[in-house]
Amino acid sequence: MSDLKKKILAKMDGPTLCALATVTEDGKPWVRYVTPPRMDDDMTIWVATFTKSRKVTQIKKNSEVHLTTGVASIETAESYLQIQGKAEILTDAKTKKAVWFDHLRGIFSGADDPNYCVCKITPYRIEYHKMGPVPPEVWEA
Repeated sequence: MSDLKKKILAKMDGPTLCALATVTEDGKPWVRYVTPPRMDDDMTIWVATFTKSRKVTQIKKNSEVHLTTGVASIETAESYLQIQGKAEILTDAKTKKAVWFDHLRGIFSGADDPNYCVCKITPYRIEYHKMGPVPPEVWEA
């Protein structure tokens, strides 16, 4: 595993602020905070969301997304990630159970909640940025 991939996975390990951008029906960007994402070793990203949210509708029409994450506190921030990828919405029980974690109990009744679904993001470009005027390190699929 490359050093850059290790740094990206470490940055995704733990709760951080996370903003997800989608494309609206009229081609405009729309950004919102989402639940802390989880990243698998293969770089797949998983985000819990509401089945009837605007982001779900937007992703179904245009799968291009952008995620900014990696900062838990601006006072202690040393680096962050900019992630471009393709998203899909999954509602099958197996995926919902696999992505479920206890923090979601405050939002959904459980992994079988019909209002809960999963946004799977397959990144094709990740920029690892250090704070300051330094060019990012770039991972590409």
